[in-house]
Amino acid sequence: MNVLNHLHQAKQEQRKLFSLLIDPDKTGGNELERTVISAQNAGVDMFFVGGSLLVSNSLFDCVQIIKTNCDIPVVLFPGDNMQVVPNADAILLLSVISGRNAEMLIGKHVVAAPRLKNSGLEIIPTGYMLIDSGRPTTASYMSNTNPLPHDKDDIAACTAMAGEMLGLKTIFMDGGSGAQNAVSTSMIKRVSDHVDVPIIVGGGLKTPEMARERFEAGATVVVVGNAIEKDGSLLQELASAKF
Repeated sequence: MNVLNHLHQAKQEQRKLFSLLIDPDKTGGNELERTVISAQNAGVDMFFVGGSLLVSNSLFDCVQIIKTNCDIPVVLFPGDNMQVVPNADAILLLSVISGRNAEMLIGKHVVAAPRLKNSGLEIIPTGYMLIDSGRPTTASYMSNTNPLPHDKDDIAACTAMAGEMLGLKTIFMDGGSGAQNAVSTSMIKRVSDHVDVPIIVGGGLKTPEMARERFEAGATVVVVGNAIEKDGSLLQELASAKF
């Protein structure tokens, strides 16, 4: 499957996609196998795999377990240029357009480019917008960037428009792992009204109602990780929010 085409087709057809975020540091082995089988049964559309900081060397094995136990696309969601493994289907090539750290706009990408070129992965250029979630997050610390203010919808819209004009193929609006507050529906709607590329939204989504509201505001993909790590029984309910 070409993941980017799948995202664009879903947006054109106004279909909603649910993604489960897997942190390789937090799950593996039999536990991950059970999660993958549950995800398949729940109708999860894709896995995002990665994290702002990985302290173990388990990314390849994590992807392999997912691929062995289901046919759901696996997309790398890298926190740095080291989080590249060839056994996934695609990678979000993230430019942190919400910040002003040149390393996260282009510097890390230069270092990763040869490895990415030879990896066989589908490359999805993605404008990553970190939104203030009410608390410091690993993403803001590791990227050395300030998040966009939670209530500045116009800044978010202009940032997303600039990313699209630069040729980025998706916009990822994220509160960060363990976000206290989710990205607001008003901000998602404002961004959705001003760009044509698919919008991915994650961070701080704890209930099916919250996920459903983000879909209604204009998200093509809703990503949940932390809530399901804490309570795996939520997976079916959260995935059903797309219907």
